Amino acid sequence: QVQLVESGGGLVQPGGSLRLSCTAPEFTSKSCGLHWYRQAAGKQREWVASLSTDGNTSYADSVKGRFTISKDKDKDTVYLQMNSLKPEDTAMYSCKTTGSACTYCSGDVCYTSRIGFRGPGTQVTVTS
Repeated sequence: QVQLVESGGGLVQPGGSLRLSCTAPEFTSKSCGLHWYRQAAGKQREWVASLSTDGNTSYADSVKGRFTISKDKDKDTVYLQMNSLKPEDTAMYSCKTTGSACTYCSGDVCYTSRIGFRGPGTQVTVTS
């Protein structure tokens, strides 16, 4: 099966930057949009940003102007560049695909999931 892998989280001071990555090792994606979510301790999961299959981006108001979602097609990896980080950005960040036609293939073996593929997350902690 396909599991996305997030990386790039860590401990950073307020005002700092991190770049998160989301990819599916050994797989190549097709027709997949992607959401980034975050969940702080004791709080509900919050949508952060999205990248559609046609390249359109959207952001939660709380991160607009500070975060940028993008995709490196050669590496088949989606990034979340996070600048001007604040303590309230502290959370577990995870990615999830979107799109009923989203497919991941490894060789001749392909998987499609209408509910989306997701990863376990990467922790981001912003503290002085």
